Amino acid sequence: MRKREEGDQLSIHAIAGTHVVLLGMDLPQEKCPGLLGFAVRRHDHTEGEIYWLGGYKTFASVVPHAAEGVLYSTRGHPIQGFTWSDFSAKPGYDYTYEVVALRGSPSHPEESERVEVAVRTETEVLPGTTHHVHFNRGAAASQEYTRRFGDKSPEEVGPAAFEWLSRGAAEAIKTFIERAAGPGWGLRVCAYEFTEDHVLKALKEASKRGADVKILYHARSDSTKEKNEEEIKAFGLSKLCRKRNAKGLALSHNKVIVLTQGGVAQAVLTGSTNFSEGGIYGHSNVVHVCEDSGVAGQYLWLWDELAKNEDKKVAAPVIAARTPLPADPTSAGTSPIFSPRDDLSALEWYAEQARQASGALFMTFAFGMHDLFQEAYRNGNAKLRYALMEKMSGPTKTEAQRKANEAKIISLRKMEANKFAIGSQLGEGAFGRWLAERLTGLNANVKYLHTKYMLVDPLGPNPLVVSGSANFSKASTEDNDENMLVIRGDARVADIYLGEFMRLYRHFAFRDWASSQPETKKKAEVSHLDETDRWWKGYFGSSFASRQREYFAG
Repeated sequence: MRKREEGDQLSIHAIAGTHVVLLGMDLPQEKCPGLLGFAVRRHDHTEGEIYWLGGYKTFASVVPHAAEGVLYSTRGHPIQGFTWSDFSAKPGYDYTYEVVALRGSPSHPEESERVEVAVRTETEVLPGTTHHVHFNRGAAASQEYTRRFGDKSPEEVGPAAFEWLSRGAAEAIKTFIERAAGPGWGLRVCAYEFTEDHVLKALKEASKRGADVKILYHARSDSTKEKNEEEIKAFGLSKLCRKRNAKGLALSHNKVIVLTQGGVAQAVLTGSTNFSEGGIYGHSNVVHVCEDSGVAGQYLWLWDELAKNEDKKVAAPVIAARTPLPADPTSAGTSPIFSPRDDLSALEWYAEQARQASGALFMTFAFGMHDLFQEAYRNGNAKLRYALMEKMSGPTKTEAQRKANEAKIISLRKMEANKFAIGSQLGEGAFGRWLAERLTGLNANVKYLHTKYMLVDPLGPNPLVVSGSANFSKASTEDNDENMLVIRGDARVADIYLGEFMRLYRHFAFRDWASSQPETKKKAEVSHLDETDRWWKGYFGSSFASRQREYFAG
């Protein structure tokens, strides 16, 4: 949901996803002298609470040494920026955000211009809509996890930690499987990692209810195959499972469940989430349910095609022919793109959409950035180009290759239109005021960012969302079983994805910066709020901050 309101000179634009509300404020430049910042008060009409939201930065003349892990009210220590994100919002809640400009002195800030906006956050499942979107927490190494559970692993904490980390993703998978209520219903599963107990148990229970359950799992000779088969045997699912190990195939990388009734596809669950503990509770992932029977039918066809286990050279042209690239990339609707394919035309199509973004581009990269997308970030049309990356380089064979890849990303990061954030966490005593963070330990290779999605002009009138299992790479296009959903013109879906992107971007951007500081600075103080009336000047003119202000302010 998007809503913009104007007050006395001050305006506010709210973009409400499911768990995130983005706020874009604007105030004429001539009204900014003497502006200390903005205070934000949230009226929670669902739970009947009213309070000022908090932040970490303080005025040094008021609070010279901020306490470890403490948030300070924006009424006393305001936001010195024109964008703000409420990451504590809840799905389906009614909120009013009141934004107040503060003037005066840091010790006695006085309320000035004000404006408010009322919004309702989206729900992950909204009856009558095509798409239901569930993001897991994807940020176990966070201040909030440490505040809640201390320096303990999820296994040590127990169900409360897993529930918090899932944030509805595990429940969404279970609920989808339970829709196969009995005879006449069916489930067709494509799995790469197939080891999470609750998922396997739910599928077994569906079979016991009389549903027709068939599972196609990655069975190339590697550790993933071994773990899959150990769990399949342990849960007694062997009769329901088929191996996917076709000649020429690298990975059977889909994470898909198709729901059928009377043999006809009804809905499909897809996304980036592996059916494993690490996928659901560890690194960032999305569970995306599409209720379009036509799209689900395409996925049912894909399952049947992959189950033939034919050589990749036989299957690839058939798969590509079934899901051609959109002839009109601006046409509203949802269509799938499947791999493996014979060439990189699909990857080139994604990169062209990224390059043609007119306002803003947002992408996630779990395994490095392909040259095609580096070109989009180097010479694309968008004036705001964001990227979230697990690492600067994807897998390489030599140290020289890794350094060369990183040099390309470093060069791109220096470009004024680009803002990249690399996965990282805060160590013990970081800058003397942040709680030490820890990872779940559930993921060995990809620790932070596992999503694969692209947002092209998400706040425009015709947003594009591309999301699925493919890593925007050559291997994902030519060598693996993969799937992507291309969703054009759905503002609700775009708002949810954008909110989650900015949540993780803001989370990792600071940690990325902090991890790059020399050890000698680890005990230094992070900067305080500006008390010299200069902070707002960078938000006007031709700077990235100015364009960001204009974009999010609507």
